[in-house]
Amino acid sequence: MQIAVLLYPGFTALDAIGPFDTLSPLPGSEVVLVAERPGPVRNETGNLGLVADASLAEVTSPDIVVVPGGADPSGQLGPGAVAEWLRHVDRTTTWTTSVCSGSLILAAAGLLTGRRATSHWLMLEQLASYGVEATGERVVFDGKYVTAAGVSSGIDMGLTLVGRIAGDRAAQSVQLLIEYDPQPPYDAGSPEKAPADLVAEWRAADLSQMVAGHRAP
Repeated sequence: MQIAVLLYPGFTALDAIGPFDTLSPLPGSEVVLVAERPGPVRNETGNLGLVADASLAEVTSPDIVVVPGGADPSGQLGPGAVAEWLRHVDRTTTWTTSVCSGSLILAAAGLLTGRRATSHWLMLEQLASYGVEATGERVVFDGKYVTAAGVSSGIDMGLTLVGRIAGDRAAQSVQLLIEYDPQPPYDAGSPEKAPADLVAEWRAADLSQMVAGHRAP
């Protein structure tokens, strides 16, 4: 089972690494980091790079595709090699997935039209503009398409998908071994729970602030 994790300039690291670490233990899995060309690809702040093992042209029929998001994915929303590759491999994937604003990339490629999907809470209106039934749920399944909300929800998506593929016990084993037992010091992980003024502040923020690594203003 080949699992292709797409990299592109400006991706969010945890969007890629969360699914990477949760899906990698699947029996018989081969996880490949793929980009337009092999080599280092820098994240949204430019201070971290992951190495793409293969080019898009070398990965033609993965079983699972993972599309991470980024604070500003606009560079991947128009016609281009990534959209063309996604449409091509989607013809034969068993699962096509995304994390955070990665769903915008899938939607811009025409793969989520008329489907239910989620994204980062700041991107839901933009997602809906592509003819998607946008929902704020943390993980959404619609046929073979699996989308996760913001950043950390990629871990939940990966665990849920492991359960679908290999069963509950396999998913529980992965969760146990990565010791995924969230006990955050704050209860502000969604716009419904966070202070209203903080939510409003981030809704009004420009992309340059968000690209700065989701740092507090």
